[in-house]
Parts: sequence; structure tokens; C-alpha cells
Amino acid sequence: MQRIADDDTPPPIWRQRARPVGFEIAYRLEGDTLVVDSTRKVDRVRLSAVEQVRFVYAPSNLSSKGFKTQLRLSDGKTITFGNLSWRSLTDMDRDDAGYHAFVSALAAAIAQANPRTRFVAGKPSLLWVALATVSALSLLMLAFFTGRALLQGAYSTALLGLLLAAASYWQVMPMVTLNKPRELALGEVPDDLVPGRRA
Repeated sequence: MQRIADDDTPPPIWRQRARPVGFEIAYRLEGDTLVVDSTRKVDRVRLSAVEQVRFVYAPSNLSSKGFKTQLRLSDGKTITFGNLSWRSLTDMDRDDAGYHAFVSALAAAIAQANPRTRFVAGKPSLLWVALATVSALSLLMLAFFTGRALLQGAYSTALLGLLLAAASYWQVMPMVTLNKPRELALGEVPDDLVPGRRA
């Protein structure tokens, strides 16, 4: 899917097909410019125009470990790409090492081009509070459902409630814990939201 060029072969590049149906998009670093090539058009973004870099956990389905990097520009536009790329309607490709290498190079270039850029991790505060609240309420409802089933002797229903609660916890907890909003240092790339750092 995507590979980062060696140090002696410019430029760093990342390729992603963000949707099952659609064009592959190539992101290429050229000095202080990010080139976004969507096949149909090529955009050149000055890295000095990046006001904020945000890293989030954003799985595409129940089984994927999806992470995204979002750049907010001074004109209000955003550029978002992730570590997952669709190969077909049912198959996804994941290259965490390549993703981490590209994001690290991009973050360093942005920090150099605009030292005032804000680096943040997780969802915006209001969205995170809403997510955490809804998640907690959902788990409480499942616990209440399971408890009522046990009191009424409906053990198979209680087992179903336990299974649903476990599955919900497994899916929801990473969304809540990984996306907790926090400030990062200039140019920092958090390993929990940008996996694949080479040892």
C-alpha cells in the first residue's frame, strides 16, 4: 500500500485509500510544502499555514485499529488521513510503521515551518465529554438489564446482557481512553495515537 522512502531518496510519502470506493490519495513532503495528490487534482499546502495538528483514535469497523491525523489550516480547511487503507470493499491494509514514519517527518516539518502550531491529542473536549457520558450510560443500562434478568431467573438473558456489556466495554473503552483531550509539545507524535514507532 504505502512505503516511506529511505533517508537518501526524497521525498517522504504516504498513500491511502480512505474509502472502499474512491481514488487513492498520495501525501508527499517537499520541503516546507505538503503535496496532496488525489489523482484528479494536486494541492500544494504550505506547512506554515497549519494552525493545529490533532491525533485521534478512529476505528473504521469493529475489528480495525484505526488512527487519524488531522491538519487544520489557517483558512479553516482541514486535511485528514489515517493508517488504514481500503484494498477492496471488504479488505483493509494497515502499515503502522510507514504511517508513523511519515507522520513523524510531517510533524517535524510543520514544527519547523510554524513554531506556533498547536499539537493536540484526542477529541475536542465537548465531543469527548459527550462520548464518555453516552458510553457510561450505555454500560449502566446493560448492567441494569443484566441485573433485572438475574433477579427474574432469566439466566440466558442475563448471559446475553453480560456478553453485550463485555463487547461494548471492549469497543468503547479505547475510544474514551485514547481520545481523552490533551495538549502535546510542539512536534510531538504520541505513540498511543500514532502506532508503529520502530525500536
